[in-house]
Amino acid sequence: MNTASTPAEEPRWLTDEEQRTWRAYVHAVTLLEDHLDRQLQRDAGMPHVYFGLLVGLADVPDRRLRMTELAMKAKITRSRLSHAIARLEKNGWVRREDCPSDKRGQFAVLTDQGAEVLRRTAPGHVAAVRQALFDRISDEQRKTLHEVMEIVAQGLQPKDAGADLPWLR
Repeated sequence: MNTASTPAEEPRWLTDEEQRTWRAYVHAVTLLEDHLDRQLQRDAGMPHVYFGLLVGLADVPDRRLRMTELAMKAKITRSRLSHAIARLEKNGWVRREDCPSDKRGQFAVLTDQGAEVLRRTAPGHVAAVRQALFDRISDEQRKTLHEVMEIVAQGLQPKDAGADLPWLR
């Protein structure tokens, strides 16, 4: 038996250009998320992720989704979703309903009050997104950004059953 270990493969370090791009990306995403969180906290008393949950419910028929589907749509863990929905319920913006076909399943439902908060908050949020991102880039850059983000997202969402994705945790 050969007990000699083989040397570990050298890491594939980022090039200087890749490092600059990576750091610019992290910097921009961090600032953008903070910018949107501050705007939504100021205008509606909620973080960006909660706004995304309300939008996710507003975009579907009957303004209701299974909790697991909403977690998948929001790209968050079921635990984080459960905590968020509890806060949104406390505000009267969402309610939970039991799933009649699955004793363990629940629906999250956007209430009329939640829809009204979304209606009042959306214009300011769109203005913040536009000012922070779309007003700063050309149509060609927007198209490229879209294509790049689609490629990245597809690569991070494997379709195999054992995938480690937030909404499966």
